[in-house]
Order: sequence, then structure tokens, then C-alpha cells
Amino acid sequence: MISTILLQAGNGLAAYGQFLPLVLIIVVFYFFMIRPQVKKQKDQKKYVEELKKGDKVVTSAGIHGKIVDVGDTTILVEVDNNVKIRFDKGSISLEASRLLNQPATAKV
Repeated sequence: MISTILLQAGNGLAAYGQFLPLVLIIVVFYFFMIRPQVKKQKDQKKYVEELKKGDKVVTSAGIHGKIVDVGDTTILVEVDNNVKIRFDKGSISLEASRLLNQPATAKV
């Protein structure tokens, strides 16, 4: 009778072992997919909040220009002499704008 009880207890622990691969997949998915995306969204939001007059930007559509005016949700970008376009702040590309504003490095 005692051996029957011990065998049944052993099967219960094995059932938890079946869920271990699923838990590991979820953890890996979080650290490689979800966490970097959340970090990227935070960086984008911070960058958009720090935009100011005179900054050079690139929109997600690839339009280059210089900020003339900053509103609550929009910015006015001068793309050529006396040509200004109003964009939503969310349409500014963080990566492309940072590349545009980096100082040129000497190529060897």
C-alpha cells in the first residue's frame, strides 16, 4: 500500500515536469521578443517628446527636413525653402533621424 502511494506521488511531480518546456519557451519569448520591443517603444516616445525647433528629422516616409514649429501632437517641418509640411509626431523615425544628426566620422 505504501508503494502505491509513493508511485502516485511520483506521477504528480512528473506532470509538473511536462510544463517546464512551455514555461521556458514563454520566458525566452519574453526576453528575445517582447522586452526589446517595449524598450524600443520607450526610446521612440522619449525621442519624440524631446523634439525641438531646429532639429533635423526624417519621417517614416523618408522625408528629410528641419523642425520649424512643435505642437502638442504635430510638428511643422521645412523640407525646402518656404515649403513646410505638418506631420504627426508619431511619424518621425528615431533611427533615421539619429543617423542624420550624427557627426560625420572620418573614413580611413
